[in-house]
Amino acid sequence: MKRIAALAPILFLISCTFDYGEFDASERTMPDLIMENVEYVRVKSADPILRFRAERAERYEKQGIMNLEHFSFEQFSGRSEEINTSGSAGFASIDMKSRDILIDNGVRIEVESDDIILETVQLNWIDSQRLLFSGTENEVNVLQKNSTNFTGLGLRVDTRNRTWEFSGGVSGAIELEDIDEEE
Repeated sequence: MKRIAALAPILFLISCTFDYGEFDASERTMPDLIMENVEYVRVKSADPILRFRAERAERYEKQGIMNLEHFSFEQFSGRSEEINTSGSAGFASIDMKSRDILIDNGVRIEVESDDIILETVQLNWIDSQRLLFSGTENEVNVLQKNSTNFTGLGLRVDTRNRTWEFSGGVSGAIELEDIDEEE
C-alpha cells in the first residue's frame, strides 16, 4: 500500500500534459531590449536636433514601440545648441514607425521661442499631422512669464498652422501687450 501511495504522484505527473498554447511573438509582453539611464541624441547634418534622457527604456521590436519611464527631452533650435523646447513626464510611449508619442504621468513642456509652459496629465503627438492634443476632459495649464496663466479642458494645437483651441472650460488671465496706436 505504501508503494502505491508513493507511485501515485509520479503516475499523476506522467499522465498530465501541459498546453502552453501557440506563442505569437507579436503578443510578446516582455521587451526585446531594456536600457537604464539612457541618453539619446538625434543628429542631422552633424548638428544635434533632439536629446532625450530616461531612467528606463523598453523596446518592443515586433510592435515597433519604445516605452520610456521618467524621461526628459530637449529640442534644439536651428544649427545651434540652443534649446528651444524642453519637457518631462513620468512615462512616454513612442511608435517608432509613425513617430507618434503618448506622454503621460505629469507632463510639462516649455517652449522658449513662444515663452509658454504647458502642464497637464497626458498629451498625444501625431507626427504626420504635427498635432498635439490632450483628452477632451484633461485639464491643461498654460503659463507665460508676462503673468498670463489660464486653464482649459481638451487642448488641441495644430503646430503647422499655429492654432490653439480648447474643447471647453477655459478660465484665467491673459495679459496682452500694449499696442501702439501709431502702428
